Amino acid sequence: MKETLLQAVEADLFRPWYRLRFSAVVEDRFEADTSARRRRHLLIAGIVALVIYDLYILNDYVIRPESMQTAAWIRFGLMTPAAIVALYCVRRRLSPAMREATMAATLVLGMLCSSLIFYLSRSSYSFLDTFSFGLILVVGNILFSLRFGFALASSLLCGVIMTAFVVPYSYTDSAVKINTLVLFASSAVFTLLANFRLEASERQSYLLLLREQLRANAALHDNQALTKISITDPLTGVANRRHFDTMLELRWDEALAGNTVLGMLVIDIDHFKDYNDHYGHLKGDACLRQVAQEMQNHIRNEVDLVVRYGGEEFVVLLPNASVSSTMRAAQRIRQGIEALAIPQAGPGVITVSVGAAALRPHESMEPATLLSIADAALFQAKRAGRNRSVLAPLQDGPLPA
Repeated sequence: MKETLLQAVEADLFRPWYRLRFSAVVEDRFEADTSARRRRHLLIAGIVALVIYDLYILNDYVIRPESMQTAAWIRFGLMTPAAIVALYCVRRRLSPAMREATMAATLVLGMLCSSLIFYLSRSSYSFLDTFSFGLILVVGNILFSLRFGFALASSLLCGVIMTAFVVPYSYTDSAVKINTLVLFASSAVFTLLANFRLEASERQSYLLLLREQLRANAALHDNQALTKISITDPLTGVANRRHFDTMLELRWDEALAGNTVLGMLVIDIDHFKDYNDHYGHLKGDACLRQVAQEMQNHIRNEVDLVVRYGGEEFVVLLPNASVSSTMRAAQRIRQGIEALAIPQAGPGVITVSVGAAALRPHESMEPATLLSIADAALFQAKRAGRNRSVLAPLQDGPLPA
């Protein structure tokens, strides 16, 4: 999915200049990443625009006192409630198209209300209103920065509404009307060009940022995959010896600092050479994988570590353990592998011998000490007849059970 998205981003970076929208997958991501910020912007801009629109009641008081009551009703009884409802809807997380359409509709209603106030006025100064109609375009195309398609549609509708009220208005001469139409058309062109450039710039910046983010994520994923490969035994999928050496040092230091017990199991598959010679290396590899997976089934995930130490020998590292928990883990693993009932070359099934050790590290010890002690316990298990778990003698006094 990420590769598909990255490819789509790369393609969109070279789309024609006049095409603002991205391909479907990138457009969905764009809206998901920017919707919250876009809503906040529209809410703040909408509140500011509404306050200024309502403050124009002072203008009504000055130039049309005779129709002051009508203007107040239109501003506060019609436009303000409608704008509040629109802002509430935008806050309720409308779809992108509905969000933009709602704000565009609010602008068109604002133009309708302003034109109606103008048309109902009989004041000789009412022609001054025509010079402020272009501010509605500034609000929609610049302040709101409506998506270009909605900005274009709302500008055209506002132009139609304004023309429908200005042209038949009998209290203004033709020169003022022509000047009003030219000024409004000029404002529409300039603000739409600015709107287009704002959206194009926003989208291009987003694409570049998203591309770098996706590339960084891909590089991180590749590095994590390489790291996992470098610390994993390719046959069994458990940790390899290199990772074990690193983790033994780390867990040893943690146990030393926390004064906790570190446990270890050294496990050897009994008579594996006979199995390999009898069934062949492919069956032998399958057996190793089954045994390793069974070990994973009996440890604490994200805490203990199963390691293929070499050949048919495995190690299990048990941080924050105790003598009893170490032996329980040894028994669970031994019994679980026996229960797999993998046929042996001779009579019986595949079994393992386990050497277990648990100690509390101290400064005079080396981490390799724990491995040596567990390995010695494994030797005792083999000498005692195999298919058994042997706990190494306790080191330096009693440990918690």
